[in-house]
Amino acid sequence: MNISVENLAPCKKLVRVELDVTAVNTAFDAVTKDYQKQANLPGFRPGKAPRDMVVKKYDAEIKDEAKRKLIGDAYRKAIDEQKLSVVGYPDIEEVQFGRGQALQFTATVETAPEFQLPEYKGLPATVEAKSVTDADVTKALDLLRGQQATFNTEARALANGDVAVVNYTGTCEGKAITELAPTAKGLTEQKNFWIETAEGSFIPGFAAQLIGAKAGDKRTVSVDFPADFVTPQLQGKKGVYEVELVEVKEKVLPELNDEFAKKYGAENVEKLTIGVRTDLENELKHSRAKSVRAQTIKALMDKVTFDLPETAVANETRNVVYDLVRQNTQRGMARELIETQKDEIYSIAATNAKERVKLAFLVGKIAAQEKIQATQEDVVKRAQQLAMMYQMPFDQFIKDLQKRDGVNELYQQVMHEKVLALIESSAAITEAAPTK
Repeated sequence: MNISVENLAPCKKLVRVELDVTAVNTAFDAVTKDYQKQANLPGFRPGKAPRDMVVKKYDAEIKDEAKRKLIGDAYRKAIDEQKLSVVGYPDIEEVQFGRGQALQFTATVETAPEFQLPEYKGLPATVEAKSVTDADVTKALDLLRGQQATFNTEARALANGDVAVVNYTGTCEGKAITELAPTAKGLTEQKNFWIETAEGSFIPGFAAQLIGAKAGDKRTVSVDFPADFVTPQLQGKKGVYEVELVEVKEKVLPELNDEFAKKYGAENVEKLTIGVRTDLENELKHSRAKSVRAQTIKALMDKVTFDLPETAVANETRNVVYDLVRQNTQRGMARELIETQKDEIYSIAATNAKERVKLAFLVGKIAAQEKIQATQEDVVKRAQQLAMMYQMPFDQFIKDLQKRDGVNELYQQVMHEKVLALIESSAAITEAAPTK
């Protein structure tokens, strides 16, 4: 077998393969014998039909089978001999094939990038030197109390901490907001809408302009929609609202006592406080680990540059686009609005896809160097976690996974996680003063 390899582009090669006539004839003979054993022709017992009759009857099938087997075997042998790390499937072209003649074909393949693995242990990460304070615990307990709050209607002016019940209509650039953002009906008009006067409630700056008003008062409220506002068509623009204050409601928090604690499964206030502190400490620990991982991944990615296979990036881009559209749909964004943002979504997806593909190659190389693998026990544990997350019976989850050939993907996920955990655990961490 003759093999030659030509570089077409980074991560793309053209493999030319030629098999001599002897190999082709041998393949034809082997396939023909298989058909003879199985052929069932009139007048002959199964497997006893003459060779020439079998060839005449099944000529096209024999040729297709011989071609498939020869090209498949030759391609795999060529890849192994040339030590090519192929990504995805080959594009087979220029096939010359027939009985009594040499086989020739080309295979255009994409290969894994070649790069020197940078140092991946001891990568820098900075975290805030924070701990859970008594003030943090008190704030968390107040949030729990807020979940059980009652609201009393008051015949007085609206004050900070109250809830304003309002009717309003909004415009932007002199037009009803729905003219600019057809799906934003709730931002255009509402009746008996509750707005907390706490900072960050509803549209920034809206509630503050109602302070001092009493039930029945009407006010004109001007707002600046933030640059990252949830409705893209309004981002960075100014809005004007005609508001009528219907009611002033005072938010009354329940007393922090043992009876309150029992509503959250604690025996008493002391046990509830301990539980809240533990939750906050776990949350802080998780947040710190998440930050360290993100920083070490970025540091690793910044250490090396290499070309990426186009097909791998294109496939991952499609996956990211699908995820973004699904997430926006779940958040209630209308498909019409998603369609208007398709260019932006694709641009974000393409960038994310390149980062994901690059990280995948880095992780794969680290796993090989560290001899990190996912065991069957690891994968079963991960599958159990996912089944619980999706609220599916474990057996059903495994069947669905097998149907879409997702078992290997699960092995890759577990291996990926092990490598990132190694990088994170070996990070060189610097503690910085907490930001205010």
